Amino acid sequence: MHRAVLPEVRMSDAAETPALTPPYEALPPRMRSMSVNQIAEIADMAREDPEVIKLWIGEGDLPTPPFVVEAAEAAMRAGQTRYTYSQGLPRLRKALADYHQRHWGVDVAPERFAITAGGMNAIMQAMQATLSPGDEVIIPGPHWPNLAATVTVCGGVPVTVPLRRGADGGFSLELADIEAAITPRTRMVAICSPSNPTGWVMPRAEMIALRDLIRARDLWLLSDEVYNHFTYGNAIAPSFLELCEPDEKLLVTNTFSKNWAMTGWRAGWIVMPEGLSETFASLCQYNTTSIPTFIQYACVAALDQGDDFIRTMVARCRESRRIFCEGLGAIPGIRLQPPEGSFYLMFSVDGETDSRALAVRILREAKVGLAPGTAFGEDPDGKLRLCFAISPGLAEQAMERLSTFFRRG
Repeated sequence: MHRAVLPEVRMSDAAETPALTPPYEALPPRMRSMSVNQIAEIADMAREDPEVIKLWIGEGDLPTPPFVVEAAEAAMRAGQTRYTYSQGLPRLRKALADYHQRHWGVDVAPERFAITAGGMNAIMQAMQATLSPGDEVIIPGPHWPNLAATVTVCGGVPVTVPLRRGADGGFSLELADIEAAITPRTRMVAICSPSNPTGWVMPRAEMIALRDLIRARDLWLLSDEVYNHFTYGNAIAPSFLELCEPDEKLLVTNTFSKNWAMTGWRAGWIVMPEGLSETFASLCQYNTTSIPTFIQYACVAALDQGDDFIRTMVARCRESRRIFCEGLGAIPGIRLQPPEGSFYLMFSVDGETDSRALAVRILREAKVGLAPGTAFGEDPDGKLRLCFAISPGLAEQAMERLSTFFRRG
């Protein structure tokens, strides 16, 4: 038997081998430049502390309703634990079509829906489908940090257009500001209304004006409509699906997390224009293959049986919103405007310019977890965001702690 004789490695040969690039430095610049999500950073400081009232993340305190859990259990026991359609169960996509017809009076064909691993994955797939390297996406700010981060991950460039603040502290979006930000590289405008983190709700007339601008400039429109049910006037928030044609460049993202207390189930959906079903079926396949089949059966139950649960959630939020707005509004040096929608309240603290440091102090001294304003973009005013999707009783406890903290100075 002949054995290969390996060449002898001499020290001089080893010395001539070029140094390897460290793994972090070998990453693309866009990945190296990604900032830490400060909401998660603050939450990680005390996730396991039972004494902390956790208002940092957009998550209610109600458990997933029993009829949803039971549907998942029944599906598992029936053997629904195998691969399924990448785009989602036909039964679930039909339930989504019925849900949109019931609440917004729009006819959306079931093939225009794709089931995703939560709203986060829905937004990621929207960016994957539409962006090329260097494309710009205009986002009103302050904005949810994950929205801009998905643009960066996909090689795009997020462009923030600040929401304006009126004399009463309320937020508004000027169409002229959007138009001024459009360049030859602009590919998309991304809207979240009702807004995370500000609670701003885009009026229907302004939605129509933005739609017309999008048409005129031949851009994509991404509408994140996660919080549409959480409004505190007399009606559900409008959807761009009511205003756009089925074949327009509109992508609507949503999630089961908020309406039905299913944050940990990781289920969401995207509504796409006509003709893109195969594209998004492929994106679902290459992102996740599909979300678990038994979870999709639970989602059907949420859609078919969950309207009363949504009403309960919104009623609790309305009362907790009142508690925080009245309580914080009575403290000298705190400025706020009651949010029109979503379940977030953003407020400013006079004399504070480092909202992250302030959030850490409140966490340690008052045992209340809040998100710093710097998580949502530049924050010269020392803003903090709290989630009020909690019971009024817990909101009272949190308000007592915050009042003690701020009045103590």
